[in-house]
Amino acid sequence: MIESYVEKKANPKWQKEIDLTRKAIEKAQQMQTKPKFFVVCGDLVDAFPNTPLNQPQVDDFKKVFAELKSDIPLICVCGNHDVGNTPTPETVDLYRQRFGDDYFVFWYDGVMFIVLNSQYYEDRSQTKEIAEKQDQWLDDVLKQAHKYRHVIVFQHIPWFLQKADEENDYFNIEKDLRIKMLDKFEKAGVKAIFCGHYHQNAGGKYKDMEVVVTSAIGAQLGNEKSGFRIVKVLANKIEHTYYELDSVPKCVNF
Repeated sequence: MIESYVEKKANPKWQKEIDLTRKAIEKAQQMQTKPKFFVVCGDLVDAFPNTPLNQPQVDDFKKVFAELKSDIPLICVCGNHDVGNTPTPETVDLYRQRFGDDYFVFWYDGVMFIVLNSQYYEDRSQTKEIAEKQDQWLDDVLKQAHKYRHVIVFQHIPWFLQKADEENDYFNIEKDLRIKMLDKFEKAGVKAIFCGHYHQNAGGKYKDMEVVVTSAIGAQLGNEKSGFRIVKVLANKIEHTYYELDSVPKCVNF
């Protein structure tokens, strides 16, 4: 995306993304308190499914992230570039073959983490049955939310960029569905929803729940430089800071 969308080169390559990803992995592994896991909030690659560059980029993604040591598990979130702006059963199945489930739940130290495929909220015209399965599954999972110290959601497309009642935009989800889902999450006790997609930092509060939009390791569409967000999940609160890659601290205080 750096050479194609930002620099608009005729024959774009992705070595710059490879180099930045290697640097991000190196920075994460140098931290004295090891991250419990490393989350990529969607768009694992830039090339859409069934395009010539898609498979080579998937191969390189796996090759580079194989350098992430096994004591820092990699959590992959499905983005629009991973299954298409209008996903189909075929593109979803291909994603699952390559990366595993496109929605799932996991737990760590009394915290529930929910990973969603936000493309079903953007366009389910070709995946109605699959999307409805996620809907029912999510309802069932949220019924258990009260048992956990915190509940945190990861997805690609943000519900909103600045405020819940903002107008519809390419980078957010349609307003009526947005408010319905934000209410559902907030009533279930979700504390934070972490998203990508925007290639800039953004986000805001909906009642007592925070929507956090994190910029990319790769191409930037705002004023930030490539980086990642360090999240501290404490007993009574969740804190987070975005660090440019050259500023990632080795020691994070708790």
